[in-house]
Amino acid sequence: MNLANVSFMILSTILVLFMTPGLAFFYGGLVSKRNVVNTMLSVYVLTGVAILLWVIVGYSMSFEGNIAGFVGNIKHLFMAGVNMTKLTSTQIPTGLYAIFQMMFAVITPALFVGAVVGRIRFRFLLVFVCLWSILIYYPMVHMVWSPNGILAKIGTVDFAGGTVVHINAGITAFVLSAFLGKRIHYGDKPHTHYNLPWVLLGTAILWIGWYGFNAGSALGVNNVAVQATITTTVATATAMVAWMLLDMFTKNGKPTLVGVCTGTLCGLVGITPAAGYVTIVGAFFIGLAGTLASYFFVNVLKDWIGVDDALDAFGCHGVSGIVGSILTGLFATKSVNPSLSGNGLFYGGGWHMFLIQLTATLGTIIFVAIMGSIIIKVMQLFMPMRVDRREEELGLDMGEHGEEADYAVEFSDDMDRYRSDMNQYSAEFQGQTGKLGKK
Repeated sequence: MNLANVSFMILSTILVLFMTPGLAFFYGGLVSKRNVVNTMLSVYVLTGVAILLWVIVGYSMSFEGNIAGFVGNIKHLFMAGVNMTKLTSTQIPTGLYAIFQMMFAVITPALFVGAVVGRIRFRFLLVFVCLWSILIYYPMVHMVWSPNGILAKIGTVDFAGGTVVHINAGITAFVLSAFLGKRIHYGDKPHTHYNLPWVLLGTAILWIGWYGFNAGSALGVNNVAVQATITTTVATATAMVAWMLLDMFTKNGKPTLVGVCTGTLCGLVGITPAAGYVTIVGAFFIGLAGTLASYFFVNVLKDWIGVDDALDAFGCHGVSGIVGSILTGLFATKSVNPSLSGNGLFYGGGWHMFLIQLTATLGTIIFVAIMGSIIIKVMQLFMPMRVDRREEELGLDMGEHGEEADYAVEFSDDMDRYRSDMNQYSAEFQGQTGKLGKK
C-alpha cells in the first residue's frame, strides 16, 4: 500500500464523518426550540443506521457484481468474502475505500432530513431511510461510480457526488415534502427561535469536512486532490459572497448570517461534481451559478410551487447540485484531470460531455422521484407518515422523544432576581472569594 495515500484517505474519511454532526448543528440551529432534539437526533442517528446498512448489504449492492448496470448483488452480506486487503489503483486497501464510501452513505440521507423536520414521525423516517438506501442510494452509487454502472458507461462525470449525493438527496427532500404537506404554521419565520451560533458552527464544520468529501475523492495524494481543494475553496467563497450581496441589494437590504451560511452550503454543493475536473475560473462560475439558482428558487419559486421544504434541502442541495452537475459538462478539462475522456464544451470538447451530464442529471431526477414516491406510497399503507396536529403544535421533541434542548440560558430582566452560580453556590466558592476579599 501507499502509506501517504492511506494516511490521506483515513483523514478524509474522518472529515466526511465529521460532516454529519456538523449538519446536525446546522439544521438544529434553524428550527424552533420545540423541534431541536428531534432534528438533531434524526440527523445524527443515521450515522449508526447507515453504517450498519452499508456493511450488511450496501457495499455489496454498490460495488460487487452487476445486474443490468443498475445495481450490484447481495452475495457479500456483512462484507463476507470481500478481499479487504486488495489494493485499488491508488494503492489503498479495498477496505479503506469501502469505509470512505460508507461515510457518503451516512451523510446523504441526513441531508434530506432538513426538509421534513417538525412534522414527520421518527419511526416512519427511520424505515424510509432503510428502504431508500437499499432501493435508491446503493443503485445510484452503482450506476455512477461502479465501472459496470449504466451511467458510468455512458461517460457520466461526477467527481464527489453531484448526482449520487446532492441531486439524490434534494429530489428525495422535495418528494417527502410534497407527500407530507405544509406545516401548520407554514410561512412563519421563527427568527427569535433560531440559534444562529449553531448555524455558523455547523456551516464551519461542513466546510472543513467537505475537503475530505471532495479532495478525498481523488483517492490519493496527487495533483487532482490539490485541485479539488482549491476549487472547493474558491466556489464556496464565491457563493457565500454572492448570497450576501443578493441579500443586501434585494429582499430587506441587509446581510444575514443565515444567508451567508446558506450561500456557503450552495457553493460546496455546486462544486462537488466538478471539483477534480475544473479550473479555478470554472469553480468561480459554478459557485456563482449555483448560488444564483438556489437563491431564486428559495426566494421566488418555492412559494409559487407551494411545497414546504422546511430548511430548503431541495433549494440548496437539489438546485445547486443540478447546476453543478450540468455545468461540469461545460467547464471540465483534461488539463486538470487527464483521466477525462474529453473536454467540456468551453474547452473545445463540443457538446458531447454536456449532453451526457444533462442526461445523467435528468435520469437521476426521474429515477429518484419515481422510486421515492413508490416507497412512500407503500409505507403509507402500513404506518402513518405525519404526526397529528396536537403533537406538531407541542413540538416533536416532547411528542416523539420526551426530551427538550436547553441550548440558551435565559436571563431575567429583573436583575434583583438574577442569581449567578457564585450567589447560588457561595459555600463552594468561599475559599476563593475569601482570598480575593483579603487581597
